[in-house]
Amino acid sequence: MSAEATALLRSPLHERHVALGAKLAAFGGWEMPLEYAGGGVLREHAAVRESVGVFDVSHLGKARVAGPGAADFVNSCLTNDLGRIAAGKAQYTLCCDDASGGVVDDLIAYLIGPDEVFLIPNAANTAEVVRRLAAAAPEGITVTDEHRRFAVLAVQGPASAETVTGLGLPTEHDYMSFNPARIGGADLIVCRTGYTGEHGYELVVPWDDAVAVWDTLVEAGVRPCGLGARDTLRTEMGYPLHGQELSLEITPVQARSGWAVGWSKPAFWGRDALLAEKAAGPRRLLRGLELTGRGIPRGHMHVYAGETQVGETTSGTFSPTKKVGIALALLDTSAGLADGDLVEIDVRGRRVQARIVKPPFVETSVR
Repeated sequence: MSAEATALLRSPLHERHVALGAKLAAFGGWEMPLEYAGGGVLREHAAVRESVGVFDVSHLGKARVAGPGAADFVNSCLTNDLGRIAAGKAQYTLCCDDASGGVVDDLIAYLIGPDEVFLIPNAANTAEVVRRLAAAAPEGITVTDEHRRFAVLAVQGPASAETVTGLGLPTEHDYMSFNPARIGGADLIVCRTGYTGEHGYELVVPWDDAVAVWDTLVEAGVRPCGLGARDTLRTEMGYPLHGQELSLEITPVQARSGWAVGWSKPAFWGRDALLAEKAAGPRRLLRGLELTGRGIPRGHMHVYAGETQVGETTSGTFSPTKKVGIALALLDTSAGLADGDLVEIDVRGRRVQARIVKPPFVETSVR
C-alpha cells in the first residue's frame, strides 16, 4: 500500500466496505467507497432513483458552535439567514471569504437553538471552516471540530421513508428539519436532508455505533451505494460540488447560489464583494449542458460558440437516467447565451454539440 493510501482517514465502516468488495478511492483526505462489487455505479444510481440506497458519507465534516448567542454569531458569518428558520430546522448555507466573496465551503447548518448550531461542512474544508469561525468567535462561544465523533449514513430514494420507519425511526418531519431518535441503544439524529434529489434521510450517528446501524440497514435490504453514484445523482440535479462548481475563485453569484444568501442581512462574510458583483452582473454563470451527440463530458473541458471559447465545464458525466452526457459549465455572460442555445464541448479533441438547459436534468421529488 502506498504512503498516500496509509495517510488517508477511514470511516468507521471501512471494514464493512472491504467485505462488500468496494472499490476504494481517495476523496477529501479520506479513503471512501466509489462503488461495490455486484452493484456498480449504474445499479447503485438506479436503486436510489427507483427504490432506496444507503451511502456512507462519514467523511463529511461535523462542527459545533455553542455558547450564548451562538446562532446570531453564525448568522453574522455564513451567507444564509438563520433567522428564517426555527430550532429543529436545517439550512443550506455558504462560508465565503470576506474579501473576495469566493466560497470557502458550502455546508448545512442545523439550528439546535439560539445557543447551539451544528454544522456539516465538506470533508476537505472542515478544518478551515472551523479555523475561520474560531478566529472570529467572541468570548464565551466555542467552535469545536467533531469530525471523527460522528458518522453520517444517507438513506436516499423513494422507498427511504418506508425503510427508515421500519427501523422505528421518525420520518414525518418536513424537508430540511431533524429529530433526535434512538435505535438499538444508539442515540442519533434523523435529518430530512440529502444530496441526490430524492426523498431521503441522513442519520448522524455516534462513531462507535455506525457499524450496528449500517448492518441494520443492509440486513433490511438497502443497497450500499458509493460516491460514484452520489456524483451522478447530484450532477443530474445540478447540485454543486465544492472544488468544481464552488470555490474561492467561484462566487455564489456566479454559481447561481444566490438563493442561499441573506442579501438583506446587515453582516455576513463576503457581503460587500457579493453585493457589488450582483449589482454589476457576474462575468460568468453556471449553466447546464445536455449533449445532443455521443460523448461523455468531464470537468475542465472547453465550451465553444462557433470558434469562440465561451467557458469551461465544471462537472460532467453520463446521466444513467436520461442516457445522455450532461455537464455543468461556467459560461461567459458576455456571449449572450440563453437556455435552448447550442454550443460545443471539446471532448478529448472532438467537438460534441450540447444544448444549454436549466438544471435539474431529471424530474425528482426531494420533498
